[in-house]
Amino acid sequence: MTDIELYEMAEGASEGAYAPYSGYRVGAALLAADGTVYTGANVENSSYGATICAERTAAVKAVTEGKREFEALAVAAPGTGGPAWPCGICRQFLFEFGGDLRVICGADAEHIEAVTLDGLLAHGFRL
Repeated sequence: MTDIELYEMAEGASEGAYAPYSGYRVGAALLAADGTVYTGANVENSSYGATICAERTAAVKAVTEGKREFEALAVAAPGTGGPAWPCGICRQFLFEFGGDLRVICGADAEHIEAVTLDGLLAHGFRL
């Protein structure tokens, strides 16, 4: 699967977002090592701390299906004018499964870039 295809899946996943407070709709597409793709969207809550990001939604779906190895994650927030890089909590959450994960973001499918999770989260940790 190409980076663009994965990014476009993330764009599509953003349609499922529940973002009545911020209006910031984010989608994610997580590519497992076996080629399966898990998508997710952000789900906001009146208690802001209970909000879950698109990246963690996709990762939780994958992990509960038995996946533990991942190759790439695309994150998209269509219509916002810029890339939607994972927040700090998502970076650490994903680091549990490996720092070599490729993270793909961009303003749109024509303007994407990829970096490793290690590059986004210096000194991430696992117990």
